[in-house]
Amino acid sequence: MFKNKSTLLKAAIFATGFSGVVSEYILSTLAQYFLGNSVFHWVMIISLMLFSMGLGSRFTKNFETKLLKRFLILEFALSFIVSFAALLVYTASAYTQSIGILIYSLAICIGLLIGMEIPLVIRINEDYEKLRFNISNILENDYYGSLLGGIFFAFIGLPVFGLIYTPFILGFVNFSVSIVVLIFLWDLLKSSDRKLLIGFAVFIMISLTTGIFVTDPIIKYGEQQKYSDKIIYTEQTKYQRIVITEWKNDYWLYLNGNEQLCTRDELMYHEPLVHPAMTLHPNPVNVLVLGGGDGCAVREILKYPKVEHITLVDLDPAMTKLGKTHPILTNLNQNSLTNEKVEVLNDDGYKYLISNNDYYDVIIIDLPDPRNIELGRLYSHEFYKLCYKHMRPGGVIVTQSGSPYFATQAFLCILETMRSAGFETVPLHNQVLTLGEWGWNLGVKNTTGENVKKQLQNLEFDVPTRWINREAMMLITSFGKDFYPWEKDSVYINRIHEPVLYKYYLKGNWDLY
Repeated sequence: MFKNKSTLLKAAIFATGFSGVVSEYILSTLAQYFLGNSVFHWVMIISLMLFSMGLGSRFTKNFETKLLKRFLILEFALSFIVSFAALLVYTASAYTQSIGILIYSLAICIGLLIGMEIPLVIRINEDYEKLRFNISNILENDYYGSLLGGIFFAFIGLPVFGLIYTPFILGFVNFSVSIVVLIFLWDLLKSSDRKLLIGFAVFIMISLTTGIFVTDPIIKYGEQQKYSDKIIYTEQTKYQRIVITEWKNDYWLYLNGNEQLCTRDELMYHEPLVHPAMTLHPNPVNVLVLGGGDGCAVREILKYPKVEHITLVDLDPAMTKLGKTHPILTNLNQNSLTNEKVEVLNDDGYKYLISNNDYYDVIIIDLPDPRNIELGRLYSHEFYKLCYKHMRPGGVIVTQSGSPYFATQAFLCILETMRSAGFETVPLHNQVLTLGEWGWNLGVKNTTGENVKKQLQNLEFDVPTRWINREAMMLITSFGKDFYPWEKDSVYINRIHEPVLYKYYLKGNWDLY
């Protein structure tokens, strides 16, 4: 009998460890999505939750009686808060820019509850196990639950259920264990406490069940408030949240709330990204595209008859699937991703270059902005060195580089980092209506000393384009005088062991746009 009750308490702590660690990962991921600077927020949220657990443990010194009742109330409260945490964050993000306060407040609250539970269970379990077994077994089950929670979040929770429904799974796990503990330890509770706990249990059960059914419409409503145009598609993937909106027969693609393209003016982005590099190279046979899962860059590359093979490497399979199958994107990219010349691979660009032995004539990098350390790695000296190694002599590389005016230091950092890897570099820029002034950096391997900028300005395009021509090349290669001359002197090379680019990016004057 004693052994069964002790086992139930250990199961409760196992569930607490499971849900607690997944809650940490969910809040850290939400902070990464909404606040950027992923390493900082992952470190701070997990550290703050651990600190809060310590405070929670300290508070339990004041609990002298009714330990089982207090424990079950804490379990019910944890089930409720964990379940609705992500929903609260997504909903609040539509109405406030101070979403970080909510995320960190939830981290503190969940940490306090978990910290209060563990010492309470140890004290309750004193009646069933000796001290040396009691403490060891309780902590052991908490840590085992944490391991299972991490595995669940990485392989099932985030990729299958997403950030919205995973918390409800956690809530029901905690709630179910709490109910079992309540039933089997019923005789240890006073009559008045039983009624109170039953009331809590009914409320939590109704709340969690209702939450599952109302979450989707609430998220859609909150998300719609965030976007000025009608949302026609949303998907939460393992890597990002994909949103497509519509206004007057034009469509916008957003990743994690950041605009990637608009059908009205995407050619003002993709033509400068692709055609200067492709035309500058005399014989672009083998082309590598990193990112660009929407397929628009590949659409432009396919206009060159000399191209024999295009390899597109994009991390998110959901994005490339959209590029292959969604009617809005297939109409826009002219079914480019299903062309027989195109090979689509879902992999990290850095890892792909390390493991691959192929050589390319042109490398086109169409990745999201380097707003965190992970993305900054794909704009690093080491990464461009890899690209240099995989290019044939005379090879051309171009990367999207954010805005030269809204994030000047970040733009210049990419330029100088490419140059440090051995490329002869030229910055480019263009006014994209829905993005503002945008920029790219182009590099050439093993130049013969010719002025690459002058070569670009004299380009004649033999393929059909809708905007770019020789006159446009004069414009996009010209910057005038340095508008921020002091910023160029303060820019450092972005290296994996010294990641500075994301800091430059986050310090940009994005609020001006």
